[in-house]
Amino acid sequence: MPPSAPSLALRYACASDPGRLRPNNEDAVLLDPALGLAVVADGMGGYNAGEVAARTCCEALRAALADSAGDTLATAGERLQAAVRAANRAVFERALLEPSLRGMATTVVAVLVEGARAAVAHVGDSRLYRLRQGQLAPLTRDHSLVQEHIDAGLLDASLARATDYRNLVTRAVGIAPRVEVDIGTIDLQPGDTLLLCSDGLTDLLTDAQLARLLCQGGPLEEAAQRLVQAANAAGGRDNVSVALVHCAPADEQPAVVAPPRRCGA
Repeated sequence: MPPSAPSLALRYACASDPGRLRPNNEDAVLLDPALGLAVVADGMGGYNAGEVAARTCCEALRAALADSAGDTLATAGERLQAAVRAANRAVFERALLEPSLRGMATTVVAVLVEGARAAVAHVGDSRLYRLRQGQLAPLTRDHSLVQEHIDAGLLDASLARATDYRNLVTRAVGIAPRVEVDIGTIDLQPGDTLLLCSDGLTDLLTDAQLARLLCQGGPLEEAAQRLVQAANAAGGRDNVSVALVHCAPADEQPAVVAPPRRCGA
């Protein structure tokens, strides 16, 4: 089913902030309603390399999906996986060409909505959640040292936020010529809200707190800002970025599809 004729009306919003301790914002958010795409990337690297990595990843991913939009033989998951791999090559090759960007990399989490389903891709520790009927469920699993230690029984999940290595990822876009991408598919229902976010949000707020903030209602843009403000109020140790995709009944489909939108880097 083409993304131009979904069975759900989608609303998009994003917010991004450097936080209270970081001098610049190395996160990037990209929303493209025409493609049914939402992306959050959390860059890493010295000087301005992190923000370049995140922005390059988002732009290359979107360009690859736009190029493959007419491919009726590939599934949404296949197209999204190929797009993340293209983004990985773009980040890696740019770092090779520009010495000041050597070592840059980024996490990424992306959703591509087609009809009442969405393909999900992620690399690193940026996350995707789905809020349904007041219940928030994580839909991705971090590629991080903390998660590996939790899985091995070496760390209790309740202590994860207090560890010194909580931000060490085991997989990222741009580190090597090829990257392993986790791909999945989820179903969507009217009333669902998807939350994509960088770890600047989830390092400081619990899933229960995120659910309460999302359930307060109001315009979607206000909900995005509310999440960012809550992370900053809890310390704002890192850049914090969120993208929200709300699924409404199809008869609420807007007459005009909004243009692509960016937040952050």
